[in-house]
Amino acid sequence: MNLHESFCRWLMEDGKSPKTVESYGNDVKQFQLYLEVKASNESEPLSRFSFVRYKQALLDGNFKPSTINKKINSLKVYNDFLFSHNHVKETFIQLKRDRVQIASGSERMVQALNDKEVERVLFYIQDESKVSIRNRLIVYFLLYTAVRVSELVGIKLNDMDLLRQTLMIRGKGGKVREISLRRDLIDLMQLYRQGERQETKYQDSDYLFVSQRSQKMHRDAVRRWLALISEDIGIKLHPHLFRRTCATLLLKRGVPIVTVSKILGHHSVDMTSSMYIQTSRQDKQDALDLL
Repeated sequence: MNLHESFCRWLMEDGKSPKTVESYGNDVKQFQLYLEVKASNESEPLSRFSFVRYKQALLDGNFKPSTINKKINSLKVYNDFLFSHNHVKETFIQLKRDRVQIASGSERMVQALNDKEVERVLFYIQDESKVSIRNRLIVYFLLYTAVRVSELVGIKLNDMDLLRQTLMIRGKGGKVREISLRRDLIDLMQLYRQGERQETKYQDSDYLFVSQRSQKMHRDAVRRWLALISEDIGIKLHPHLFRRTCATLLLKRGVPIVTVSKILGHHSVDMTSSMYIQTSRQDKQDALDLL
């Protein structure tokens, strides 16, 4: 078993999710390919010198700071693995020192639908000749609960408490959070369960969203359908766009960021602040016009 395989197994044994293992593994594999091409004479699997050279190569390649920092984080975990298994003699990557610094005050513009675009999407999905009840319900969940697409397709019938109008979501790392459901979303879900869903051969599935071929809808099917209707609506749609939209609109409507952070399932308010607070040119102009 090579180091890459051993590293991935170590992550799985540590309880990391399959997606996390895949992400870390890909970042380490890219670093290993860099060593083979650019530093073939490097004898150690990771060294301070090879890491600094690799980081500079990423900077020279004009990768986004967030992308570089993700790769640095993966290599830090890889460094920990190598050290714990006596493949290197020290841990020489420190996130506080080595992460790419973003200038204080820099704004990260979040792509999100504005109010008029949301209205356009909602108007389109009301057309029963174009959109099934199930697919309309998918948009309602994505827009009104801010769930990730992986969380969406994983919703089970017993995750919902209709009396309390709540939904339990199992998110990244096995974290569980409770989300309140709008009345119109619940009504549409009941319509789906009593109608279209009953017409499939998977009506007894534990999962809410089923297809004609599977008792659990695949997230790629959601992505493909949104891409398909994008041309009709005139907006490039994808699942995460609705999550961004929900968070952005909640914040712009004055919902406390702590509440929005909990809805999103973030581990800290700082993450919500850095990723979802958006100030557009129009917002700034409207503010200055008040003077």
